[in-house]
Amino acid sequence: MLNLERLRTLDALARHGSVSGAADGLHVTTSAVSQQMAKLEREVGQQLLARNGRGVRLTDAGRLLAEHAARILSQVQLAQSDLEARRGQVVGELRLGAFPTAARGLFPLALCELRTRHPGLAVTTTEMEPAPALRAVQRGDVDLALVLDWYNKPLPVPEGLSRAPILDDPADVALPATHPCADRAEVGLEDFADDDWITWAEAEFCHEWLLDTLRSKGVEPRIAHRAQEHATQLALVAAGLGVCVAPRVGRGPLPAGVRTVPVRQPVRRHVYAVWRADADRRPSIRAAVDALRGGGGADRLRAGGPAHTEGGAGGDCQTGPKGSQRIKVLLRVIRLVVVIRASPMGSVVNSL
Repeated sequence: MLNLERLRTLDALARHGSVSGAADGLHVTTSAVSQQMAKLEREVGQQLLARNGRGVRLTDAGRLLAEHAARILSQVQLAQSDLEARRGQVVGELRLGAFPTAARGLFPLALCELRTRHPGLAVTTTEMEPAPALRAVQRGDVDLALVLDWYNKPLPVPEGLSRAPILDDPADVALPATHPCADRAEVGLEDFADDDWITWAEAEFCHEWLLDTLRSKGVEPRIAHRAQEHATQLALVAAGLGVCVAPRVGRGPLPAGVRTVPVRQPVRRHVYAVWRADADRRPSIRAAVDALRGGGGADRLRAGGPAHTEGGAGGDCQTGPKGSQRIKVLLRVIRLVVVIRASPMGSVVNSL
């Protein structure tokens, strides 16, 4: 009789490609993985692993059994889903992953709702970018992940995964308040052909999207700075070092001296949840999707409204009338200070 936990260890080895990777995925030690594999080899009477330099590789028998193990574990997952669905209760453990702005913008309210409505459900979360998140769902490291693509650049979703739309996330252009386009009601991406751009890390999905989109409009972007976090990008904008695309989910108050202007031809990210198809009938998956659709202002974003309101101290979410009024008052104060310093009274003021 084959032991299910040892088959799970073999499956993890096949998916991760190393003993250390399997140990990380299973949240056990490397010695525990080695022990389980040694026991499994004794059970089947065949060698499943072979030395490969400093690591190991699966033998032909190991690959054959790993293929069976993947199907067996999928059937086990399906059986668990069916049992949960029959019971009709949202209980057990649910592991969620999300890219940083979704984790910041959607998780807090969604997780509070899940805890209130389903106290028997234990939820854990991890930040991860979309491509690694898809792989984590495939491997079974997380149960559900939030991923994204853009209106003109879809993210391929592997076979065996299900998905559901959560929201469309509008993106604006963030620029210094002193920029010539800062007071416009809307802009086109091509209006920034002569500006330095602040973007994501090279080879990132969103970075590639920005390059492709600007080039499709006849603009060869001047990439001056790369930063993974939107908060870092906005700080560079505040310093007058360039412009960036600023999605609304998870954005929060803007730094002082930064304006956001809507794009004339709307730029949107599609945010959706993905999970393994064999978990389709799990009530906890459906509960999580419902909570995420209602969390963090998702309903307002879906309707096209802003993701946040005017910022507090040190923040300028200046896309509405109140924000514009604040800018006008601030500019008047700056002009008044300049006039005073340039007048004969300036020497008196400067000495204070």
